[in-house]
Amino acid sequence: MPSTINYAFFGWYPYVCLTVFLLGSLVRFDREQYTWKTGSSQLLRRRQLRWGSNLFHVGILAIFGGHFVGLLTPIWIFDALGISHSFKQGLAIVVGGIAGIACFVGISLLAHRRLFDARIRNTSSFGDIAILLLLWLQLTLGLSTIFVSLGHMDGHEMVKFMNWAQGILTLQPSAANYVADVHPVFKAHLFLGMTIFLVFPFTRLVHAWSAPVWYLGRPGYQVVRTRFAGRRPSPPGPAIRFHAPGRPTVANPSASLRSKS
Repeated sequence: MPSTINYAFFGWYPYVCLTVFLLGSLVRFDREQYTWKTGSSQLLRRRQLRWGSNLFHVGILAIFGGHFVGLLTPIWIFDALGISHSFKQGLAIVVGGIAGIACFVGISLLAHRRLFDARIRNTSSFGDIAILLLLWLQLTLGLSTIFVSLGHMDGHEMVKFMNWAQGILTLQPSAANYVADVHPVFKAHLFLGMTIFLVFPFTRLVHAWSAPVWYLGRPGYQVVRTRFAGRRPSPPGPAIRFHAPGRPTVANPSASLRSKS
């Protein structure tokens, strides 16, 4: 790939995606809070949804955590802990492969459910279907990189991606050079991953910002409802019922007369 195109895709494009990702999410939350939802269709084909959603979310959380730690942890920390590049490469292949397969099966179930059930397809927007297919394609590319990674278990290629990701976050102008000569499937995986960040604020993926992680640190309590709860006392004075608009009727005339005397 020519250096100019490589620099545009992996030098400038990441900053465009990150800017739209952060500012777009903030603007959407501020201006369109009623669209901040997942648009669940759980009333239809609930069993397939349950399996697909659980596999997808468990897998994607493991994949995101692995990418976050693996790419953004400085290399000297792994060296200080005695973790070799080859061991980290093997761990990424095994753990990432298991999580990727689970996530791929889950997203395939969700995509099949949304595309081949006429009722769900008719209530789905273009964005609902497009983001599912985009994630499915990204997972396919991610699993394909495993076969390429098996050919260089020394971890040298993995170090290139670490240097690139950390170079982007530290605003290094030459960060794109780290991935200039990597395999095309890795470049496609990186480009599509950044594109997902680009379209993130305009899709249902924004609900990831609303994950209730704060519940994990909340002190526990239990709400108990008793069947012997007494009725709330009625307020003093005559009870008034409205049988027609603008024409109140006194339910207890004697109580009303006593209150006037």
